[in-house]
Amino acid sequence: MDQYRIPLKYRKMENLHIVFWLFKDIGWCLFWKPLGLIMIIPTLAISIIIVYRTRDLMSELCHNLAITFWISANSYWMISEFMHIDALKFYGDITYKHLALIPFLLGVFCLAFYYAIWQPRHPNEIETM
Repeated sequence: MDQYRIPLKYRKMENLHIVFWLFKDIGWCLFWKPLGLIMIIPTLAISIIIVYRTRDLMSELCHNLAITFWISANSYWMISEFMHIDALKFYGDITYKHLALIPFLLGVFCLAFYYAIWQPRHPNEIETM
């Protein structure tokens, strides 16, 4: 089976993406609102660029979409804590923090689609390495 190798220029962007992501989460952990909020922009932007660049390979597309949804959920959760609305009721027993489940579940659905539906139907497609 053929395998896809990530080009070096893409790998460098992915590595920088991890740096931004870590700074975003450090801002969240230490409740440094400006750092956390500012780092959402490059973290999410690079994630979207990576999704676009890997759109021709279903395995990469689904995994990178899941990461983008994860970052979106994580960013929303952080913002809800910064605004002190995370524990407030949205509807019934559902809090504003629970709304982060929407993008988290979208990420799970991307991976479930890939592993349960697409991959079994395309066993000879190029895989990533």
